[in-house]
Amino acid sequence: MPISPETRDRLTASISQLVRTGRHVSSRAAAQLNGELPSFGWALLVPLERDGDQRCSALAARAGVDVSVASRQLAALERSGHVVRRPDPQDGRASLLSLTQTGADALAAARALRSDWALGALAGWDETDARLLSDLLDRLVTDLDPPGAASAGAIRSAVPAPR
Repeated sequence: MPISPETRDRLTASISQLVRTGRHVSSRAAAQLNGELPSFGWALLVPLERDGDQRCSALAARAGVDVSVASRQLAALERSGHVVRRPDPQDGRASLLSLTQTGADALAAARALRSDWALGALAGWDETDARLLSDLLDRLVTDLDPPGAASAGAIRSAVPAPR
């Protein structure tokens, strides 16, 4: 059964407020949530930690950014010692990026900061509500970014134009 217009309007208003709040919290608390890690570092380093060495193009796809953006960000992470680049043994023209111990330590520190922040923000929540929200947010993210819609153009085309 489709959702009612009232529920749809309430949901889209809540999502818009969440995005605005997220931007405000993100800019205000970036140092608290990321520590010494650049704000873009999390999205690029976590896949290296989880899945091992990868090409820039694979990391860009996972982070949802253009390869040129990921390349610049990875160069900054390389200069700061968070990643190291080596030739791809399968294709000498390409490089593989690896997480360094410095990068792993930065992720661990950022993870601890995020955990502390979340515990404070969700102090009044019980486990059931927190799990339900997490499950519903995972579902929403999946529905908003279906497979094959990795480009911003695909997402933009799914959003109706203003009247």
